[in-house]
Amino acid sequence: MLGLILGSGLGACADSFTDRIVIPFRNLPHFPTSTAPGHPGNVVIGSFGGVPAIAMQGRFHLYEGYSAAQAAFPARILGCLGIPRLIVTNAAGGINAALIPGDLMLITDHINLMGANPLTGPNLEALGPRFPDMSEAYDAPMRSVALEVAREKGLVLREGVYVGLPGPSYETPAEIRMCRALGADAVGMSTIPEVIVANHMGIRVLGISCITNMAAGVLPGKLTHEEVMQTAEKSAGRLQSMLEEIVPRLN
Repeated sequence: MLGLILGSGLGACADSFTDRIVIPFRNLPHFPTSTAPGHPGNVVIGSFGGVPAIAMQGRFHLYEGYSAAQAAFPARILGCLGIPRLIVTNAAGGINAALIPGDLMLITDHINLMGANPLTGPNLEALGPRFPDMSEAYDAPMRSVALEVAREKGLVLREGVYVGLPGPSYETPAEIRMCRALGADAVGMSTIPEVIVANHMGIRVLGISCITNMAAGVLPGKLTHEEVMQTAEKSAGRLQSMLEEIVPRLN
């Protein structure tokens, strides 16, 4: 069994599941409501790449008013269902000038600048340790599989560090210069809470960002969510093609 959390404009990957069962988030007890554009808000159960899978077609964000623990709740549910591996995807802004909109970036590590951690508060030892290790938050063998698949398919798959900020405003050019100085290659407003919770539960994680725009100040011009959505939707086919090859090899 494999878990997937699909970000902005990337939920179409779950539409290719066979033997699909679709359950709206609103029909599930205790699930928050997904309000962000590009997040359909469904749990999709079926087979992906010949592997039993559960996908979250959309996610929750701190900028919607949810806590980090609420944003990570779907990852908790997937962990309690017994998934050993989780694939997370997101739309992100490019900080590294070597990236271009439409690139797919394999996340090698992250920087949490969200000002929140989903593990804050009492720890449930049955779920994981009080102080979980995050030295390999994104599983190296899973990353190797992704790179191998990309090479075989002739697809460009960049690698880099993802930094998470709370949003919903896009970052200022000064904030992007700070993130670059800290070693970040791409910036977004999601993913980190789920990855922390997954590591807390001993779940191996593969993360892929779709670079949908260049971050503030990297290029002239304003940032819009329409640009983010358009680029994500154009890249969704390449991401799906790659994941269909990656998923069977992870087993």
